[in-house]
Amino acid sequence: MQKIRKGDKVKVLTGRDKGREGQVLKVLPKENRALVQGINMVSRHQKQTARSEGGIVSKESPIDLSNIALIDPSTGKATRVGFKTLADGRKVRVAKGSGEVIDV
Repeated sequence: MQKIRKGDKVKVLTGRDKGREGQVLKVLPKENRALVQGINMVSRHQKQTARSEGGIVSKESPIDLSNIALIDPSTGKATRVGFKTLADGRKVRVAKGSGEVIDV
């Protein structure tokens, strides 16, 4: 089970985008990286195709999972993630700061 998933709101802890927040677009578990909306933007030269215009395009580049932290839904601050098994047997993610269940 992953600590950070697609759709989570995260905060950047280190690097040039430190302090900024964004939503996770894609998680790459084998590479231990994630794509975060508007974070770690890079410029790429793109060839013109039938679908897209050519030129210089800005897009997100993957950021290491160790450099981002999940935002606690109750406090709005960056928090670590733990796991807990509920009474009905489901394994859910829990915010370490407040103890609140993240998965509903």
